[in-house]
Amino acid sequence: MEWLKQIAPTIATALGTPLAGMAISVVSKAIGVEPEKVGDLISNNKLTAEQIAQVKIAEIELQKQAQELGLNFEKLAVDDRKSARDMQMATRSWVPPLLAASVTIGFFGILVMMLLGKVDSNNPAILMMLGSLGTAWTGIIAYYFGSSAGSQAKTDLLSKAPAIK
Repeated sequence: MEWLKQIAPTIATALGTPLAGMAISVVSKAIGVEPEKVGDLISNNKLTAEQIAQVKIAEIELQKQAQELGLNFEKLAVDDRKSARDMQMATRSWVPPLLAASVTIGFFGILVMMLLGKVDSNNPAILMMLGSLGTAWTGIIAYYFGSSAGSQAKTDLLSKAPAIK
């Protein structure tokens, strides 16, 4: 999904928040597909050049809606992860680490089995499961180690700053 962050950073960020439905709805309307198909098209980069242009227009529309509603998607994503971490520290629940381990083992287990030829890599169900586990694993990494969004924002600001003499 790195390509989506390049052309539609607001949509990419919103997909990782409780407002993902809003982003999916905007993209669905823009590219003319059912909302259920948006995730697969984005995850697998199966969009046509015209649809990618429409996603960029949807990005502008989502930014406008977010501004009207006073939303900051990146702050929402950070706050969501922070509240989950705070809850974990307070409750000391074993469920999040167990789920994280299960997803990690499942994700890399399937990858290894595919590389060894033990699993049919053309099976749509396996590919869908691998995509879902990969997405979940990305969320786990963001949960435990933080997001690189802040680092990317810092890099962008530094690249635009005037040179120091």
